[in-house]
Amino acid sequence: MVTDAKEFGAAIRRRRKELGYTQAFLSDFSGFSVTFISDLENGKSTAELGKSIYLANLLGLDCTLTPRS
Repeated sequence: MVTDAKEFGAAIRRRRKELGYTQAFLSDFSGFSVTFISDLENGKSTAELGKSIYLANLLGLDCTLTPRS
């Protein structure tokens, strides 16, 4: 479960490395800057939500919101 920007960024980094992608490769492929990807992976809380979700989806991660019990 992801509860903050730092955990979200860590999940992005883990998945990127699992796939064997560098930040530079992901930047070329996605069109997002290496700076954005680095900031996102480091948990920058002001990273753009739309771009962040798009990048997660691009890496094969689903973002799901579920109500707490």
